[in-house]
Amino acid sequence: MRDLESQTCYWGDVSIQVEPSVATDSVHGVSVVRGLSYLSDGERTPDRARLDLYLPRGQARFPVIVSIHGGGLVEGDKSHDEFVGRRFARSGIGTAVINYRLSPEVSHPVHVQDVAAAFAWVKRYIGEFGGRADDMFVIGHSAGAYLAALLATDGRYLGRHGLTCKAIRGVVAVSGFFWVERVAPDRPESVWGGDKRAWVDASPAHHLAPTLPPTLLLFADGDQPARRRQSLEMAQAARSLGNPNVELLELAGRDHLSLWTGLAAPGDEVAERIIAFVRAFQASA
Repeated sequence: MRDLESQTCYWGDVSIQVEPSVATDSVHGVSVVRGLSYLSDGERTPDRARLDLYLPRGQARFPVIVSIHGGGLVEGDKSHDEFVGRRFARSGIGTAVINYRLSPEVSHPVHVQDVAAAFAWVKRYIGEFGGRADDMFVIGHSAGAYLAALLATDGRYLGRHGLTCKAIRGVVAVSGFFWVERVAPDRPESVWGGDKRAWVDASPAHHLAPTLPPTLLLFADGDQPARRRQSLEMAQAARSLGNPNVELLELAGRDHLSLWTGLAAPGDEVAERIIAFVRAFQASA
């Protein structure tokens, strides 16, 4: 890794942009690394298998968030969530904002397999950018929250990369869903298929165990009742299995979209809650 204090530097053939921070709540400037392939053959990697890194300038051994966009597993892009990476990097938390392949081009489990590959890539290489591989969190919004929860509950996906769910220091699910069988009947069949048994197997709630990483479940008072209920029941189910570090929080005056997009604002409660969660469970220095 080259010196991030210069204006432009390189990691392999990828340029790194070093930018001053302009937000009023900034602590760190932000260095941005775009278009990194998380697959083995970078030259043939489509945009859907790439990620962008947002790094706190001038800091080393920082915790790291892997952020997963929403969009119902059929739309969305990491470029739309640039504000997420910048917000947390300004607070001293490195952030990987990832893409993953979408339906109808692919179906479950490809979405979460891509997320697992991205997580494994960050864990392997983040030390070269100054981050801590033993201090990684996963966050997501809506369908991204579903994927974050599935990655943290079903060990098969990280297991393909020689990892376990213990590699996740904590998970934050913002306005997510956790029982696919309640959602799939109203979604395109290209997402999860039509087999109800597969819907159950694709559900984070059906893979809960007492070993769940620390979890923060956030939802809005303006969310749909069914979505609010899923967060409430997920917290209850996780706690009933003996998981002590499961926090549930309803945000007032927000809806499904603003719960996520609002975190870019200085002092935003969602952003502050996520930062506090990372600080509470990050590895000791």
